[in-house]
Amino acid sequence: MTTTTDTVRVSERLDALPFTRRHARLLGGSGLGWALDAMDVGLISFIIAALSVQWQLAPGQASWIASAGFAGMAIGASLGGLLADRFGRRHVFALTLLVYGVATGASALVGGLAALLVLRFIVGLGLGAELPVASTYVSEFAPARIRGRLIVFLEAFWAVGWTAAALIGFLVVPSSPDGWRWAFAIGAVPAAYALFVRWGLPESPRWLASRGREEEASVIVRDFEAAAGRVSLSPAPAVAGEEAPLTRSRVGALWAPALRGRTASLWVLWFCVNFSYYGAFIWIPTILVAQGYDLVRSFGFTLIITLAQLPGYAVAAWLIEAWGRRATLATFLAGSAVAAVLFGTASGEVAVIAAGMALSFFNLGAWGALYAATPEAYPTVLRATGSGWAAGIGRIASIAAPLAVPPLLAAGGAPLLFVVFAAFFAVAVVAALCLREQRGRALS
Repeated sequence: MTTTTDTVRVSERLDALPFTRRHARLLGGSGLGWALDAMDVGLISFIIAALSVQWQLAPGQASWIASAGFAGMAIGASLGGLLADRFGRRHVFALTLLVYGVATGASALVGGLAALLVLRFIVGLGLGAELPVASTYVSEFAPARIRGRLIVFLEAFWAVGWTAAALIGFLVVPSSPDGWRWAFAIGAVPAAYALFVRWGLPESPRWLASRGREEEASVIVRDFEAAAGRVSLSPAPAVAGEEAPLTRSRVGALWAPALRGRTASLWVLWFCVNFSYYGAFIWIPTILVAQGYDLVRSFGFTLIITLAQLPGYAVAAWLIEAWGRRATLATFLAGSAVAAVLFGTASGEVAVIAAGMALSFFNLGAWGALYAATPEAYPTVLRATGSGWAAGIGRIASIAAPLAVPPLLAAGGAPLLFVVFAAFFAVAVVAALCLREQRGRALS
């Protein structure tokens, strides 16, 4: 096993680097995988709307199409983090892309609801594992002074993928009775991309050093130093008292006295944000159709609303290093709560689109800040496990949210539904304010 001095030396060298073309390549390579993930999740909202009409599905049946995927994501996120801490970030990243890419392509061939539910569960296994592993992977390369900003930029690729999903939903899904099949076929692209991830990106040096593979870690760091042409910037100060001993299990260590407060806050955050986000955005096309808009018009509105995600990420990326993690996250969550109420009570096309864009702006900015704050809350030996379990707890909410939408709509329509979402955002604000601020601090 490596010594603490070895691990600190690797960490300090990484934190001393400026942003280089190697960082850009790593961010772009990981971000493209992130965008493909978002495209898969986004596509299902349009496919549900189409299949509800074509297969004459009841609202409860349509809900299970989304929830089956999220059930897989809950398991995948928890297992993916554990595997990444044991076997490395890059290998698990590639495997997850391959699993959900193949399963998405196979979904294009299904002939009934049961087969689709099974494949959506398998898709969720891969997708759920990939997201926390990718954010952990990028955070471990990022210099401390810009780490939060880079993770928000990574999360911004979600908006690219969701916009691609909206375009496919708008142009492909309604084009023919088999349009949804073609949409699934396009979603199989990640299977090929997995090969690039496996061979084109390096393993995390921090993880290698934590596993006693100091020389391998040093070779990768030297590559980044050569790209920078210098190593003269002062490293961020190390944080004392961050190591959590692995007494019984990695999951148990998340609740050690030094970590239990941040773990509790993060689990509440992930649960509340997942419930509100997936409950709203998976159902927006279907809700608009139920309000009298035809399928093409509903998809067009959703595309416009989706475009507001990009400026949300841009503002969050600036604020997260200017204000810090807690203030940025709490502000965007509070904005999401207000926007949810406005969207639920909006009437008329202009009001619906404006409120939807505000919800999109604030909610996705909050996601960027949450993904930045989560990996840096834990030491290297627990980072992927901590991120994965937080995401896994969140996926429990994403399973429940689509199932809760039909009865909430029946009880009080869109106003009640989005007031409930706003309440979850409000609880998340309180949890965000309980987090420890990590801006500019070195990863332990």
